[in-house]
Amino acid sequence: MLILLPPSESKTAPSVGPSVDLSDMSFPQLTEAREAMLDRLIEVSSGEDAGDLLKTGPSLAAEVERNTRLLREPTAPALEVYTGVLFDALDHPHLSPKAQERARTRVVIISALWGAVTPADFIPAYRLSMGAKVAPAGTLAAWWKAELGPVLDAHGSGQVIVDCRSSSYAAAWKAPAERTVGIRVERELNGKRQVVSHMAKHYRGEVARILLEAEVEPQSVDDVVEILRPHWQVELESDGTKGHSLTLVAPSDG
Repeated sequence: MLILLPPSESKTAPSVGPSVDLSDMSFPQLTEAREAMLDRLIEVSSGEDAGDLLKTGPSLAAEVERNTRLLREPTAPALEVYTGVLFDALDHPHLSPKAQERARTRVVIISALWGAVTPADFIPAYRLSMGAKVAPAGTLAAWWKAELGPVLDAHGSGQVIVDCRSSSYAAAWKAPAERTVGIRVERELNGKRQVVSHMAKHYRGEVARILLEAEVEPQSVDDVVEILRPHWQVELESDGTKGHSLTLVAPSDG
């Protein structure tokens, strides 16, 4: 099993810790690409048009300024730096020891700055979304796609892939359709279905937690469905080209 997560916009900046060491991160094949993107982010964040290129407002000026110091900023494991709705629902600190160990090798977070990281990778807090205009050419997702393809194709080979990413991060690597199940969330209200947007992050975090805590690790899309079925009304749709989509029907007051 491979669980794909997006990063969070909000991050908890470590107060102490070593500076970032790209040579010690997972997926060493990405080191040169990470160096290039880190240099580019520092350069962009130092310019007068940083807010426009990073798509940030005045309230985030301090975070943009911190980008210029990323090589000197303290780091912590990725799951301590990424915060927000999804990661609160995942609740990594309170996973069982078995689930935490499973997360180390089964969770991959797609990042606009690092490409892909695992929970144990030490990173600083930073400000860069996949929608920012900082790639040398084209979009960040397109730039990373060329780098991530060979790495994640190999890493995910033969595994069922549970894709909890948002669309902008999903564009950075197209997981193999036949083995991938995307998670979407809908709510039924007054007899009508509505797509859940913001709180979908919460449910995707719960999905990740439940799968990591499962007694037996899922080996197929059907296994994923059966593990989640006791927790929600679930509906699986399959498309030979787009892969599988699993809809969770959330409570109307959820």
